[in-house]
Amino acid sequence: MSFPVENLKWTREPESFRITPERIEITTKPHTDLWQRTYYHFRNDNAPVLQLSTEEKFFSFTVKTSFDSKHRFDQCGVVMYLDSENWLKGSIEYENEEFQHLGSVVTNLGYSDWATTEIPASIKSMWYRLSRREDDYCIECSEDGVRFRQLRVCHMWKGDGEIRFGIYACSPEDSSFTAVFTDMELSECKWLAHNGQKPDEE
Repeated sequence: MSFPVENLKWTREPESFRITPERIEITTKPHTDLWQRTYYHFRNDNAPVLQLSTEEKFFSFTVKTSFDSKHRFDQCGVVMYLDSENWLKGSIEYENEEFQHLGSVVTNLGYSDWATTEIPASIKSMWYRLSRREDDYCIECSEDGVRFRQLRVCHMWKGDGEIRFGIYACSPEDSSFTAVFTDMELSECKWLAHNGQKPDEE
């Protein structure tokens, strides 16, 4: 299934970007980020986000990211941004010349969490797949676009109706880099229904 680039809309348009049917480039501005309250006790909500709107309850969105980030916390990836207090993202955040953080942030009702694993700083591309099953979501990642592994399963308290999803890039500190997004695909839900323990009876 093709990806309708022409229907993408900005939440906070960046100063520098380029959009074609096959490729999107975003050049970040310094001091842009997404985070709400938890641990750090600050609220950052100024990262550029480019998204589609949908009421479809079951789907998967796949995208490849390529980047040359070199400064702490530089990041780009997949996002579902509903409003400042309800969103999720999957990305790689640069840390130093040795390692960076591959992970996800889920923000429900104004509080963010962050789940990560360390990966080598030499990795400069990553595929992400965001899947929806009603108001539950799954983020997966892949280094080759073929074999995906699970990063996160979560519930979004405000994610049961029309949603918006897509891509983002930002630089929380005094830096800038260009993130490239390619191989975008919208498809049937590749996060299959659970076939183990049955749901509890209500």
